[in-house]
Amino acid sequence: METTVRWVEDDECWSALWRSANGTPPPAEVVAVDDRLTADAALRLAMSGKAMLWRGDFHGANQLLNALDRRLDGGDTRRPVTDFHTHRQRQARRARILGMVLVPLDPGHTVPLRRAPDVRQACLDAYGEAADPAVVSLRELRGVTSAYEWRRTGVAVRALGARIHPHYGVFAPVRDEYVDLVADAPLPSTRLAFDIGTGSGVLAAVLARRGVASIVATDDDPRALACARENLDRLGYGDRVELLRTDLYPPGRAPLVVCNPPWLPAKPRSPLDHAVYDPGGRVLRAVLDRMAKHLTADGEGWLVISDLAERLALRAPGELRAAFDSAGLRVLDRIDTLPRHPRARDAEDPLHAARASEITSLWRLAPN
Repeated sequence: METTVRWVEDDECWSALWRSANGTPPPAEVVAVDDRLTADAALRLAMSGKAMLWRGDFHGANQLLNALDRRLDGGDTRRPVTDFHTHRQRQARRARILGMVLVPLDPGHTVPLRRAPDVRQACLDAYGEAADPAVVSLRELRGVTSAYEWRRTGVAVRALGARIHPHYGVFAPVRDEYVDLVADAPLPSTRLAFDIGTGSGVLAAVLARRGVASIVATDDDPRALACARENLDRLGYGDRVELLRTDLYPPGRAPLVVCNPPWLPAKPRSPLDHAVYDPGGRVLRAVLDRMAKHLTADGEGWLVISDLAERLALRAPGELRAAFDSAGLRVLDRIDTLPRHPRARDAEDPLHAARASEITSLWRLAPN
């Protein structure tokens, strides 16, 4: 359902559609501002709950947002924390404050500000067609345009020798260590595989490249399915992969089931967060509890998951193995890899200690 943002400007009441692909509600209070606004004044407005609709030069809005970002860096947002929930609260506060700088969008997704970039295609990918004026957070608009560049240029995937092009709102396979695990583990069969929660389609593509003749890839997000279809067709694997919109498993059994579920049992705050956060571990439990029913007698389930949840005290040691036992699954093997992504080397990351020691594993499971 579309929502509206309202404000008073030049003694007149104005309104426009509120654009937010991540579900952020519209601000309750909006004031029109321009290049005369200082960063300190903007921070005071944002912290008091007032959003600022920018009417000046577009580059000035960018400079203001950068200045706010630096001021927040001067606070406690970069201090090490041992509590994951404290870290997320800091992130949410930061996002809320930085989200208070707004820019207008005219019909067709043009920004009616001096020196504004052309964001039409990026916004079309994120929001669809637009026939009415709208308002968007500049921080989100940056994310939309950045995502469009990811889609346009793609992400190099070593295991494919090719690029995956993620759509807006679909998790990009930038952490190639988990992809390499699927590329290197010994295949139990090349006849049929299920790829559960396919996202960009990267693991389905890896399985196809390894010679699996038929793959059923599932997801419950239409964006992800469209993204996977585009990637698989581009790579030449489309005729071997059936895409199905469903909650987790397709009908039937397969000799191989592959799943890289969200790995942190916490609440997602945006659509993209669903690839990382799994409240209460519900998705992980559902994947495991139903796995044996979808494997052939001699089949294998490959669960690809990191131990970051254990290192952040979000999941108890031994809980994962207990979940295997409860689901009627036994462990055939465990293949581990260390992190290679940049955040594992960022000593300024508040969660650096946990990220640096994180281990991602491919668990080879079989029905009891």
